[in-house]
Amino acid sequence: MSKFMEWVDARFPATKMWEDHLSKYYAPKNFNVLYFFGSLALLVLVNQILTGIWLTMSFEPSAEGAFASVEYIMRDVEYGWILRYLHSTGASAFFVVVYLHMFRGILYGSYQKPRELVWIFGMMIYLALMAEAFMGYLLPWGQMSYWGAQVIISLFGAIPVIGGDLTQWIRGDYLISGITLNRFFALHVIALPIVILGLVVLHILALHEVGSNNPLGVDIKKTKDEAGVPLDGIPFHPYYTVKDIVGVVVFLFVFCAVVFFFPEMGGYFLEKPNFEEANALKTPEHIAPVWYFTPYYAILRAVPDKLLGVIAMGGAIAVLFVLPWLDRSPVKSMRYKGWMSKVALVVFCISFIILGVLGVLSPTPERTLVSRICTAIYFGYFILMPFYTKIEKTKVVPQRVDG
Repeated sequence: MSKFMEWVDARFPATKMWEDHLSKYYAPKNFNVLYFFGSLALLVLVNQILTGIWLTMSFEPSAEGAFASVEYIMRDVEYGWILRYLHSTGASAFFVVVYLHMFRGILYGSYQKPRELVWIFGMMIYLALMAEAFMGYLLPWGQMSYWGAQVIISLFGAIPVIGGDLTQWIRGDYLISGITLNRFFALHVIALPIVILGLVVLHILALHEVGSNNPLGVDIKKTKDEAGVPLDGIPFHPYYTVKDIVGVVVFLFVFCAVVFFFPEMGGYFLEKPNFEEANALKTPEHIAPVWYFTPYYAILRAVPDKLLGVIAMGGAIAVLFVLPWLDRSPVKSMRYKGWMSKVALVVFCISFIILGVLGVLSPTPERTLVSRICTAIYFGYFILMPFYTKIEKTKVVPQRVDG
């Protein structure tokens, strides 16, 4: 075996890659449960790719056959029902772990110097993931798929001058049709997965170049032994690869419980109107996107002007990219930041959850008012961050993880 590896290493850096990214990559020894979600996101990505490959074998990307092929998968293909539920539940699970992964990054300042590129690559994954989910949402060709896509695509029409042509170019037709379905299928199955996989590689490479952050925000590279090994670090393999197995097992228990007992999740994972075939002449009573888009949908509806609403929705995502330059705090972790940062983060998270709930519900004057307040809080969190992070008093950060 050693001679075989010597032969491989002379032609491909297999052992070097193993050591650089696993066995000799030293991570802080004080990771907590919030650090499970990065590896879980990778697990769900693998699930989505594998189940997606099997689903494409029986799916027909046409307006005439898409809905029937989904029914065929569910009823006639052996184990087709479980593949479909693994994929549909996996989409929601992906956003759950990604949102928690992003929350951990904000909580411990994992976007601050020197990890700005790690954060930006992560946000690009998030953006590509949203596009991937949107493209895939149209494929079942149900009522909510059709009309949800109709609403979202029509938003591009609000762009001055080029809006109409851009909307038609995205649809590939004057209205959503089989051409739209076919191009969304190509993007969902081929183009966007390649982009996401590429960004994941860049995200991991950037992370391993600068090293992982930790709950204290302490740079473990500052204190090393004679061999150049961080005193507060431990090899990622076997310590964290084994530890991640615990998180994977717990996650799979919850994930499988959803898949086998309530895959529709009361209409939030698989909406009831989507069990009816798309009909351009019959509009659902209430059109709303899937739950993971609803905070931004609530921001869109909170603004009365269509163009300004689209700008606000886009700005709500774009502002996340500049987060590393908005935080002026001399410390990374929320444990050592002042009370203003802690209160701001709690209020921000509450407002984001409220926006998500309001995005699912039909609009009323009272709900619109709450949406506008929460939208103001959302943007206020980022706009005011350079000021309150600079003036607040912070605690002294220890020099060592054990300090």
